Amino acid sequence: MTQTFSDRLLDWFDHNGRKDLPWQIDTTPYRVWLSEIMLQQTQVATVIPYYLRFIERYPNVNKLAEATQDEVLHLWTGLGYYARARNLHKCAIQVKTQFNGEFPQSQQALEALPGIGRSTAGAILAIAFQQQATILDGNVKRVLARYFAVAGWPAHNATAKQLWQHSEDLTPKSRIADYTQAIMDLGATCCTRSKPNCDGCPFSLDCRARHEDTTKDYPGKKPKKVMPIKQTHMLIIRNQEKHYWLEKRPPQGLWGGLWSFPETNPTDIDQLLRRLAIVGKGIPLAQFRHTFSHFHLDITPVLIDTKTTPTVINEHGTGWYNIEDPDEIGLTRPVTIIMEKLTNDSS
Repeated sequence: MTQTFSDRLLDWFDHNGRKDLPWQIDTTPYRVWLSEIMLQQTQVATVIPYYLRFIERYPNVNKLAEATQDEVLHLWTGLGYYARARNLHKCAIQVKTQFNGEFPQSQQALEALPGIGRSTAGAILAIAFQQQATILDGNVKRVLARYFAVAGWPAHNATAKQLWQHSEDLTPKSRIADYTQAIMDLGATCCTRSKPNCDGCPFSLDCRARHEDTTKDYPGKKPKKVMPIKQTHMLIIRNQEKHYWLEKRPPQGLWGGLWSFPETNPTDIDQLLRRLAIVGKGIPLAQFRHTFSHFHLDITPVLIDTKTTPTVINEHGTGWYNIEDPDEIGLTRPVTIIMEKLTNDSS
């Protein structure tokens, strides 16, 4: 009897799958949810240390809900895509207040929570609750796009619809947690983006992309678009104790809720210094580029050593930051880059 897709995948998983990832130990809905959010657009090796720190600090959803957003963003600093962290905190609060600290066990209820989409909800249901549910993360999209030769960029509605249908058709009723982990593992360790190990794949004989020697064509690439370039000047205001003046950004938008240096354009530097009541001469430092998903940001740091404390003009929060005894707040990546460079230069 010919083995089904799921049978072959589970056989492969039993011999080759990952079974000792931190979130696979003492599996709970909270641990599955936390790992799934962290793994969005981020590789496993990068996620593991962040996940372990979060679990140590916040071992359950109620503990996470009791944290401040600054504390959560502080632990998240460096992991990127900070909207995930803000939604993580909001979701924890809702689970605690609306569901008595227990994650709901329905697709609809899970998707209604902040930061949880269709695939993440499916992973929670399948892995944590052993319910038949479907996932379609980046790894699964790649496996299915190649196996069925589904053309087009997966983010396009028509392509996504095909992939979801294939995923639903293939998802078995038994060993659902193992199957869900298995298809993610296959994409992550075997059917990789570049140099896939087709010889070690359980579907090498009937994968259409392998048969047609077109694995490099799937999944379809995102249509190329010229990335716009924006510019900003960051005022690196430093006092005699080598503390840095930071401002908390608005809760929504770019770097929402994180702490950063005051920003302006080059023609308004003097005006901003007057508004801040800062006495000091600005020294431009080397410009560098920070790239977001949809644009490049060219940053020119301007170092200003001063003996005065700025006037508060930011309603969200301001204060001196001591790099030797840091507060538990979330910092933007450019802030950490600039501080590390200035610290290394001074030493």
